[in-house]
Amino acid sequence: MSPVLQGHFADYAAFHRTPGNQACHYLGIPLIVMTLFALLSQVHLVTVGGYGITLAEVLFVLVSIYYLTLDATLALFMLAASGALLYLGRHLDWTVALGLFVFGWILQFVGHYVYEKRSPAFYRNLTHLLVGPLWILAKATGRD
Repeated sequence: MSPVLQGHFADYAAFHRTPGNQACHYLGIPLIVMTLFALLSQVHLVTVGGYGITLAEVLFVLVSIYYLTLDATLALFMLAASGALLYLGRHLDWTVALGLFVFGWILQFVGHYVYEKRSPAFYRNLTHLLVGPLWILAKATGRD
């Protein structure tokens, strides 16, 4: 793990110490990622080889490149997880996705204000919006 990612994880972890907040994030963050893909997949950009490329695929590629700069192994795990969430998101009705997106964010704020009693890390550093999913995956795979 790169020193940059270690620093991001240490800073992020400081905002996620309580089990209640962590539980809210373990459910809420994957929901947010999946539904963000679902909503962005509504914006068609181009068709290549019969496959419609949307803003969801653009986000998927850009974030995957960013993760590769932080840790190649975690990035490969995240590529698989994000690919699954992208696939599920593309098959989710946008109205359902919107409701689940809001629910995912409610879980984030419940975690922070009810359990953690501290504002979300991304209020200070927007990079944490990208670090959060990677932190959850690192915890799940024991690479934290």
